[in-house]
Amino acid sequence: MAQSIEEWVAAEVRGLSDKSPQWLAENHFFRDPRRPRYVDPRFFYAPADGILLYQRKVKPDEQVVDLKSVDYTLRQALRDPDYQQESLVIGIFMTFFDVHTNRIPYGGYLKYRLLDPVATYNLPMIAMENSILDDLRIDLSTAAYLRQNQRMVSTVHSPRLGGNYHMLQIADYDVDCILPYRLKQNSAYRQGERFSQIRYGSQVELVVPLSDRYELEVLQPDGWHVKAGLDPLIRVHHKGTDGFK
Repeated sequence: MAQSIEEWVAAEVRGLSDKSPQWLAENHFFRDPRRPRYVDPRFFYAPADGILLYQRKVKPDEQVVDLKSVDYTLRQALRDPDYQQESLVIGIFMTFFDVHTNRIPYGGYLKYRLLDPVATYNLPMIAMENSILDDLRIDLSTAAYLRQNQRMVSTVHSPRLGGNYHMLQIADYDVDCILPYRLKQNSAYRQGERFSQIRYGSQVELVVPLSDRYELEVLQPDGWHVKAGLDPLIRVHHKGTDGFK
């Protein structure tokens, strides 16, 4: 169940405050708890555990986030200068205390591509993590990593939606790897199925193009903590007659 930052920190972080970074890395970080798998084409479920940084509808050349001196448009996020679709973008920040197994938010056929960072090194995300865990707030002024850091772009083709949506896994400074569970391209995935893991740090962005076939309704408030495969992020109001509304 989605929680406010305050509720989540009190329930799942403070009880581990006496543990060393080594213990957290060895015993906590790689956990992958069993979860029920919900299959419901009326919803996009969260692809990652973490804090909802922003949820915005943007045109391809519009800023996803105002990074002051750095542009960060939807085309730059996807590293695709030909991207043409206005889209709903949802950013989910995974702290060190989150489960880092990512799940398919809406069933379909997945292909992926690993992109190089814009600069030689990834920028650290620790300032964002500290603002969440210590100050219980989101400080987007620390999010310059969004433009610069290495990323995996996964594109899922959904026959039910009649098109594609995308997930961006953005790596932190000290990330070892972004690990897809299946190396074969265009593999079929069911809703809620595990598809990847980011080892240490990171962020996942869900990018769903707008369409005249359906309307998208955001369900959770900014700043809340969600869990992959459990918490619905978007309700899909289909305009046709293919069995869901």
